[in-house]
Amino acid sequence: MIDEYVISEGRKLRMGITTGTCAALAAQGAVRMLLSGRAVKEACLVTPKGIRVAEPLFDISIDGGSASCAVRKDAGDDKDATDGILIYARASIPDAEESESPTGHISIKSANSAERISDKSANAAEPISITGGTGIGRVTLPGLDQPVGAAAINSVPRKMIREAVTDAANALGYDGPIEITVYAPEGRNIAEKTFNPRLGIEGGISILGTSGIVEPMSLSALKSSIAVEIRQKAAMGQRRLILTPGNYGLAYITGWAAENGIDRLNVPVVTCSNFIGDALDEAGAAGFEDVLIVGHIGKLVKLAGGIMNTHSRIADCRTEIITAHAAMCGAGREICHALMRAATTDACIEILKDAGLFEETTESIITAVSEHLNYRAQGQYRVGAVMFSNVYGLIGETQDAGKIIDDWRL
Repeated sequence: MIDEYVISEGRKLRMGITTGTCAALAAQGAVRMLLSGRAVKEACLVTPKGIRVAEPLFDISIDGGSASCAVRKDAGDDKDATDGILIYARASIPDAEESESPTGHISIKSANSAERISDKSANAAEPISITGGTGIGRVTLPGLDQPVGAAAINSVPRKMIREAVTDAANALGYDGPIEITVYAPEGRNIAEKTFNPRLGIEGGISILGTSGIVEPMSLSALKSSIAVEIRQKAAMGQRRLILTPGNYGLAYITGWAAENGIDRLNVPVVTCSNFIGDALDEAGAAGFEDVLIVGHIGKLVKLAGGIMNTHSRIADCRTEIITAHAAMCGAGREICHALMRAATTDACIEILKDAGLFEETTESIITAVSEHLNYRAQGQYRVGAVMFSNVYGLIGETQDAGKIIDDWRL
């Protein structure tokens, strides 16, 4: 357990360690036990973030030509699906012959010292092979950190493992090849609670991390998952994309796509949560040509104010934006007051309909949405928005959305 904290919204929250750090610690411990022939109770390293981490080792096994142990994932105060599970590493020497060294520990020499087994993601001269075993997912689709067919152990964790293994081997005077297998017996079941099935990672969890540390309440992991999914769709050759903030949008899209005759086009749909601006930037960087945003008015109305992170803690200006556009369309003081006091966007719609201002006001809002979206896109791709209400159905669509839909149907 690390004794490092962050302050979020006035609360002191403990940091945790990534699955990548767990794997590197377990690999270090396994190598030390393999080369020394003695049990090791703890492993320690310095993460890419510069924080020293020391963790106890569990389920220790030393069996001739291999050794294994586990580190328990500790997510700190940012609990996730992998929190508390054991991440294992097994170390072994390919084609090994054992002999007793003068210092009394096991010295293991390769039967063919000219051979070096290398991790494909590492430099060819690296004598360390890293693979995934039970409970570690395999990449099945392009666009991820690792190539199709590889174990879902990302680049930074692989680097951490190689460094931890190298340090342990050097300390014990060994410079030959070492095979590391990372595995997680609970991984297959836990993976169903993560983004992995949607991303094309099958059979288990991913070994992740860029800093080695889990920072509580950090949104970086969610943003990263969204970005990975967008890049993956592009890597599969897709040039059309539908973004939606959440479950309301996903539920609406099925019927909407059928009504518009695009349900059989297999246009990928990515849930972008509140990060509409970030998702648009990723779509541009990935080379998409057409992007449609389909969402509830409660989210998309904020785009009319240029708000590209639609979380209520960032900006909850729904009624203010609707009121401003209604006023421009002729709403009097009484109607504006009613709109400002409305609890939901559906309540605002009802007020506008009763006042005979619904169509003109929503057209004004949608025009503003279009302007802000096109400003964000900067001409990299065509972008449009489709706005709906769970109560009133389709509210409207931007002009570009209509053109995109028509083109898709051709």
